[in-house]
Amino acid sequence: MPTKREYLEPNRLIEHINIKDFDVTPLVDAMGKMAFQARNLHRACNIYVKMLEDESCSIILTLAGSLFSAGLKNVVVDLIRHKMIDAIVSTGAIIVDQDFFEALGFRHYQGSQFVDDNELRELMIDRIYDTFIDEEELRICDMTIAEIANSLERRPYSSREFIEEMGKWLVENNKGDDSVVRTAYEFGVPIFVPAFSDCSAGFGLVHHQYHNEENQLSIDSVKDFLELTEIKIKAGQTGIVMIGGGVPKNFTQDVVVAADILGKEVDMHKYAIQITVADERDGGLSGSTLKEASSWGKVQTTFEQMVFSEATIAFPILASYAYHNANWAKRPVHRYNDFINAKANFLPKNS
Repeated sequence: MPTKREYLEPNRLIEHINIKDFDVTPLVDAMGKMAFQARNLHRACNIYVKMLEDESCSIILTLAGSLFSAGLKNVVVDLIRHKMIDAIVSTGAIIVDQDFFEALGFRHYQGSQFVDDNELRELMIDRIYDTFIDEEELRICDMTIAEIANSLERRPYSSREFIEEMGKWLVENNKGDDSVVRTAYEFGVPIFVPAFSDCSAGFGLVHHQYHNEENQLSIDSVKDFLELTEIKIKAGQTGIVMIGGGVPKNFTQDVVVAADILGKEVDMHKYAIQITVADERDGGLSGSTLKEASSWGKVQTTFEQMVFSEATIAFPILASYAYHNANWAKRPVHRYNDFINAKANFLPKNS
């Protein structure tokens, strides 16, 4: 049986793609004269550029799937640093098991799906399709979350608040210069993880609550929903860039309806792009089209585009096209973390 070192070879590290290194503009423009998903991706790229040109529009990025373990982390870091997104809604694994994990100094490795998974289990190696991760290092990530929880005031937190504390911890401990969590903290970009316990954060928080039965921190997912709804109300005009589907997609679309329930008149998301490989025919949310979302009063259909493509292919092209267009340079800085933190109450007393 191979050793753990042979599976996790230092020369087989996953390297994160850099959208600044290549200008895909000629490629995408040529795709616009093609058909099928090439033309759909061309239209999506131009809708994203239109979002960035619209200075009244705040942009929400949603993330689902194993994206950062596959080499897409720096794409999101650059979107934050260049004012190309204003908020993130994600699954927990992307933010904690993949980004925060690497911020601690650990890495993902190129592997193979054609491997004996029983051997991997014996060596405490976890497989994400054709990539490997060290389970023993992941346990350190779990316990770091527990350490952060133990250090905080015992009260309910939104996932956004807790992730902000994670970013602060990275800064204070001089870790993760290229981390999404740290970069978002530094740039005031909120990160929401509605299903926060469904990842390494869950293990760390279970450990925290088990050992602090009488006085413990908790995560309030309803507070997440209210905070993101408040951002929508504050922003007015919004666009969404969705990578994958699932909870982040629906959570972000739902804030339009939530605002209406609160008696606040807001527009549907004006712009919407989704990159997915999911199928709509089984009625599942991940593949439901943006036109379908319009029937729920969530997304306008003037500037919406589905792209049926795998994220490691389409997302870097979308991001690079928008980056090299350079319209982001004129966008205002919103720092919605600061806005939420400054609000003493989210609702009027007598509403």
